[in-house]
Amino acid sequence: VRTHASKRARASSSSSSSSVGLRRRSTLASLGAALLVFARSSDAATYGTRARASLGDGMNEYPGTALERTANGRARAASLSEETLSGDWDATVRPKLLWAAGLKDLTNVPPGKGNTGHCFNDFNHVDATTMILEHADNKNQGRVAGMAYDNPLGEGIRAARDDTMGEGGSWCTCILGSAQEPPADVAHVQFQSRVAWKLVWVPGAGGDDFSRFVLVDDAGVELATGVPSGNVPTKRERRANYQTVAGGRYATAADARSS
Repeated sequence: VRTHASKRARASSSSSSSSVGLRRRSTLASLGAALLVFARSSDAATYGTRARASLGDGMNEYPGTALERTANGRARAASLSEETLSGDWDATVRPKLLWAAGLKDLTNVPPGKGNTGHCFNDFNHVDATTMILEHADNKNQGRVAGMAYDNPLGEGIRAARDDTMGEGGSWCTCILGSAQEPPADVAHVQFQSRVAWKLVWVPGAGGDDFSRFVLVDDAGVELATGVPSGNVPTKRERRANYQTVAGGRYATAADARSS
């Protein structure tokens, strides 16, 4: 009797230990996942705080910058994981880019009225420009080479702005002129605004891959990266995107990932 009782006790003890071990591993796994989420959100929040503190430095030079909106756009971009940005382009990645730019996903309105279907879908319209609304109606007046003389965007900016990202407006402005120093693109010249971030495709080690992109802030510092799948812009567009910024501050992160 004692032998049977002893066996049952050992079996019960083993089962109990196994159950405790499983619960412990499950708890640790949950804690690890929670810490990872916290770390990403904490990093993004920290970046947003630093961005808000540093953006004021350029206000005399770029008075059209919407400070809070720009900082929030950078924080949103920095919060995007490589896994997220390596998803399907149409279903996941581009909608997240629009969100990080402070733009609505509008395709049922005419161009010029807020349509954002072209945003991040070609080599050129890849700047997440976040300007004060007082500058939204600024005209190009021929100052940015390769652009329409006036390039009126104010109506579209107001229609497409995501007002949850802060005061001001957003647009996916053109990257032309970004390789110059100081930048001579639409954001900095027409809107007198810094960008929240730019999308730059990466040449890769072989120099002609362009499967990866980086999001970089106004100083050219990498915020996020991904290798999307699906209906991405053509390789010709992706190559032209990098070539437009090559040699300038906005190519630095892409070059670093290609070495």
